[in-house]
Amino acid sequence: MANWAGFQKYKTIKTIEKFWLHMALLLGLLFTIAPFVWMVSTSFKPGGGIFSYPPKWFPDHPTLEWYRQLFKDVDFLLHFKNSLIVSITTTFFNLFFCSLAGYAFAKLRFLGRDKIFTLLMATLMVPGQITMIPVFLFLKQLGLLNSYWGLILPASVGIFGIFLVRQFMMTIPDDLIEAARIDGCSEFRIYWNVILPLCKPVLATLGIFTFMGSWNDFLWPLIVMIGEERYTLPVALANLSGQFATKFGLLMAGAVVVVMPIILIFVFAQKYVIRGIATTGLKE
Repeated sequence: MANWAGFQKYKTIKTIEKFWLHMALLLGLLFTIAPFVWMVSTSFKPGGGIFSYPPKWFPDHPTLEWYRQLFKDVDFLLHFKNSLIVSITTTFFNLFFCSLAGYAFAKLRFLGRDKIFTLLMATLMVPGQITMIPVFLFLKQLGLLNSYWGLILPASVGIFGIFLVRQFMMTIPDDLIEAARIDGCSEFRIYWNVILPLCKPVLATLGIFTFMGSWNDFLWPLIVMIGEERYTLPVALANLSGQFATKFGLLMAGAVVVVMPIILIFVFAQKYVIRGIATTGLKE
């Protein structure tokens, strides 16, 4: 009987702990999603309803006037195209070059491999702001300012991406590579036909991280892009804030349009992201 009473007490304590854990998670979810809900709600409010008091979470008379003004007066489609070109191209180059480097550091044997990889990892401690001026001057010498390539080339490969892919590839058995070599496959064919199909989870993870970083990047496009016709979405969105007045409805409508592609991509690829993060680095 004593053991049964102890078990019941333990079960009750665990139930209470689980309840408060769920309450804490629910509270965190509300704090996380509340700004996004307010942003979407504000984008549908008429001009006078944005500053109504007390504030209303949902408009009484929803309107699409801010979205019509966004696509009519701001030439938003042009900036959307700029962001799409830069983000997709940057993501493609990152997936290709980072997977190549990751394969070399994970599966190939060459002199100084581990030392080179350690040196690359050390560069992660260098803030990106420090390298902006040298990269800017280098692009100026190449004549790539105010061009797509001025945004794409500096971000075509990243140390974090190399590390992420390398750690995942280390979990792939070497027997598969040895079997392919015995069959006469070249190293590139092994990489392309054997390794890459097994790396879909980590490539999806890296692709989403890269796309999000390029899509949301503000400072570097602001520095490189001189002409307004080359602005990406974050830079164009920042220009919606006037010097003396800001149309918050227009700004929130633009923010919704900027955020939606990222959300859709993550929703469709989240299973690969979870698997890629969960299985990366399991083997040393």
